[in-house]
Amino acid sequence: MTDPNAGRLRRMAAQRNCDTVLSGRPPASVAEQLEALRAITTDDLLPDFYGEGGAVEELECRVGELLGTEAVAFFPTGTMAQQVAMRYGAELTGRNGVGLHPLSHPMLHERDAPAVLGGLRPVRTTDAPRSPTAEEVAALDEPVGTLLLELPLRDAGFVLPTWDELVAVVEAARQRGARVHLDGARLWESTVHLGRTPAEVTALADSTYVSFYKSLGGHSGAALAGSAELVRYARAWRHRYGGNLFQQSPAALAALAGLAHELPRLAGYVAHAKVVAAALATLPGARVHPAPPHTHQFRLWLPHPADALNAANLALAEEEKAWFVGGWRDTEVPGIALAEVTVAAPALELDADQVVDLADRFLRRLPPR
Repeated sequence: MTDPNAGRLRRMAAQRNCDTVLSGRPPASVAEQLEALRAITTDDLLPDFYGEGGAVEELECRVGELLGTEAVAFFPTGTMAQQVAMRYGAELTGRNGVGLHPLSHPMLHERDAPAVLGGLRPVRTTDAPRSPTAEEVAALDEPVGTLLLELPLRDAGFVLPTWDELVAVVEAARQRGARVHLDGARLWESTVHLGRTPAEVTALADSTYVSFYKSLGGHSGAALAGSAELVRYARAWRHRYGGNLFQQSPAALAALAGLAHELPRLAGYVAHAKVVAAALATLPGARVHPAPPHTHQFRLWLPHPADALNAANLALAEEEKAWFVGGWRDTEVPGIALAEVTVAAPALELDADQVVDLADRFLRRLPPR
C-alpha cells in the first residue's frame, strides 16, 4: 500500500538538505523546534492554564502593544478567531450578512463554516481579483453586519490596496452601518506597501486577526484584537468552539520568538522580493503578479505542466542541493502552471544573477516541449 505522506516527506527531506533555497525555508525538525523554544524559555516560566498566565498572557500583551488595541485573545486557529469576529458583528448589528470577497479565506478554505456554524450569509463584495473599492462597498445591494477585508488577498496573488483606498473602503463600510474586520493573517508584511505601522492599520478597524505561523515562523495560533468588550465575547465563544486548550505555551513561545526575530526582518524580505520577481520575469514564458510584489510573496506562472515542474524542482533539490520553487499546480490554461513564491531569509543570499542562474538550472531539468 502506498504511503500517502511519502511524497510530502520526500520533499521535506530534500529541502532540508539544500544549501540554496529561493522560495520558502527548509522545515525545522521537531528536535530543532524544541531547542529553539528552550533558548527563549526561562527556568521559572510556568505554563498557562486554559490560556491564562504564562507565555500566552505575555504574547497577548505583546500583540496588544504592537497593534495598539485595548485587548487581545489568543486562539488556536485563525479560522476560529474570524468565526467569532463575524458572529460578534452579526449579534451587535442584528445583520447576519458578511461582506466577503469570493477569493477570501472564509469563502475558499473553511468548508462554509460561517454559514454552517454561525448562520452567517456571505455577501460578495466584488468579483475582481483585488480588494473591493469604496464604490463597490457603497453599492452593496443588501446590508452587512461586518465587512471583512483580507490584507493581502492571498488567492488573488497577495495583492493589497493603497492606504488611501483602504481608508476609503473603511469609511464606506461605516456609512453603511457595518463593522470592519481585518483578516490580517499576513498583516505584518503588508505594512511596507501600505506605508503605515501595524497599529495604524489596525486602528482603522473594529477587530483584527493576525497569524503567528504564516510569516513569523511560529508553530500555530492566532490572535483576535480589538475592544475589551469584543475580547470578552471572544473568550466565551472560543470556549464554545472548543478552542480553550488546557496548555498552549509551546505555540505562544514560538509566536513570541517570531515577533522578536522574524518581524524585524520582514521589510527586508519584501524589498528583496522585488529583486527576485524582476529576475524571474525574464525567464522564457514567465509571468509574475503583482509586479512588483506587494509583500514578500507573489505568484509565478511558467508554460509547463505542474507535474513536470514539481519533478524538476525535486530532482534539483536531491541532486544539486538547490531548491527553486515548489508547489506547482496546473491552471485552467492547458500547459501553464502556477506557484506561489515566498522570499524569506534563505533567498536574501541570492542576487538577481544568482536567481537567474538557479532558474536556468531548474529549467534545464524539464523534458523537451
